[in-house]
Amino acid sequence: MAVAFTREDIEISTRAADHFTRLYYTTYDSPTRVEDLPKFYRPTSTLTWNGNPCQGSEGVKKLIHDMPSTRHEVQSYDCHPMPGTQPPSLLVCVSGNVSHGKSPATKSTSTRSVDDQPRVFFQSFVLVPDPVAPVVKAGEVAKYYIDADAMRFVG
Repeated sequence: MAVAFTREDIEISTRAADHFTRLYYTTYDSPTRVEDLPKFYRPTSTLTWNGNPCQGSEGVKKLIHDMPSTRHEVQSYDCHPMPGTQPPSLLVCVSGNVSHGKSPATKSTSTRSVDDQPRVFFQSFVLVPDPVAPVVKAGEVAKYYIDADAMRFVG
């Protein structure tokens, strides 16, 4: 039997995705991202970053630690509630541009450097309601964590 979502379910899911998207990329681009971004994940979360897999919040922390600074510009996102839980899990798809600063370990003198050049990216998330977060009241946005994350450069 298919689950029919109400208009309110869709609106709450969309607000959750909007909130998540703004918070996630603001955190990703912040100077404290190495400590703060892994808090979006759990030990069982999976991330595939441009074809490179990593596991859990510790894997994300290592990946981010080894990466140069970033600046994301989200162009669009879409959200789809997934049946099975209440509040529902969410599939969030994001596209935009990202620029990477110079890596501290890179001292390239190449004239073909891609440092600070915007690249198009596509990222999809499966967000799952956080069972340890405080219970939300009707009409409130639930607290979510990232269960699965896949990011790819486009082109």
